[in-house]
This record gives sequence, structure tokens and C-alpha cells, in this order.
Amino acid sequence: MFSRQSPSPRYQELLRQNRQLHLEGNPAQKVSAADSFPGKSLFRQLPRIKNLVAVTNSSSLLDYGCGKGLQYQASRIVIDGKAIEESVQDFLDVDYIYRYDGAYPPFTKLPEDRFDGVICTDVLEHCPEQDMSWIVDELFGYAKKFVFASVAGYPAGKMLPNGENAHCTQMDSVWWKSLFSTAGQRFPQVAWEVWYVSRLGAADDPEYLEVRLGLQQNP
Repeated sequence: MFSRQSPSPRYQELLRQNRQLHLEGNPAQKVSAADSFPGKSLFRQLPRIKNLVAVTNSSSLLDYGCGKGLQYQASRIVIDGKAIEESVQDFLDVDYIYRYDGAYPPFTKLPEDRFDGVICTDVLEHCPEQDMSWIVDELFGYAKKFVFASVAGYPAGKMLPNGENAHCTQMDSVWWKSLFSTAGQRFPQVAWEVWYVSRLGAADDPEYLEVRLGLQQNP
């Protein structure tokens, strides 16, 4: 069984691939390093996270898989096409957000503390299936009050340098719900909310459907 201390060879290889994409981009797809995982997919999830922050009275967050963290440099964010003159931290009304991303050198240091909430958006589908159990347990382990995640169930437009699709784990909603339900049973004091994103129609003219898989409230 794999773990943080002993991840699978597949995990280590994907980490190398994603790190290369972060630092060099993918010239074959004409994707620059700057456009590789900037972190701005967080924006569309902010209203949902803000609600969880308010409901749980949270003041500290861990962004697990924050990408390059460019979302936190913006003083003006856009949500559902509407510009808001606030930073992410101000919008969420929290005191502190710790940024972690194992594939981007400025943020590879694992946190030493726990946080009221852990957020993980557009990350897990980039991780290997055989390591997913310990990764999700790690999310819960860092959380005092809640875990929020969004996952995609379709191929990414981005490719890794080795030619593999960046979404290496494309599972259906039933699989993801079972994974989080099982983890939630091990951490009953932590609320969790997961959104599953599916893609309808052709890749060049897609429609996206988001479904909440489940919400476990604090007992």
C-alpha cells in the first residue's frame, strides 16, 4: 500500500512530468510555462468555498495543489463573468491561506500545521489512482473543519511532456463519491463537499456540468 512516505513509482513519474510542465511548458502544444497550472481555476469555486468558510466559522485555509499561485496575486478577481475588486483572501474573509503544490518548487514545502479548511480544485484528476486513497486522507488530515474539492471526469486539453493526458485519473462520479465517503468515515469531525465536473458535447464546443456528489456536515 502506498503512502506519502512511500508513494508509487507512477506518482513519482507524474510529479516529474508536472514539474517539467510547470517550469518549461509544452512546446509541442505551444503551451508556455506561464500558462501551465497558473491556479486560476480556483475562481469559479470561490462562492462555494466562501459559503463553507462562513458556515464553519473558518479563518485559515490550505490550498492543496495551488499551481503557480497566481490567483493570490490578483487584487481583482472575476467570478461568473463579474469583476470583484477584492483579493481571494479578502473575498473569502480568512486570515491566512497556506499554498502547497508538490510540482512547483516555490510551494513544495508540506505544511506543518493543520488548518480550518483544506481546498483542492482541479488537482486530484492529475494524481494516480493507486495513490488516491492516501492523498485524500492527507487532505482530511490537514483539516480541522472542512475539505472542499472539485474534480474533472474528462480528458484535459493539456498534455504532459511525455504525451500523456494531464488528467491521468478519469473516473466517474460514483467512484469519487465512494472515495470521499470512505475518507469521511475515517475523519467524522471534518465536513466535506465535492463537486464533480463532466464535459458534454464535442471537445471543441463543450458544455460543462457540475454536480455535488455529497456533503457531510460536522456531527
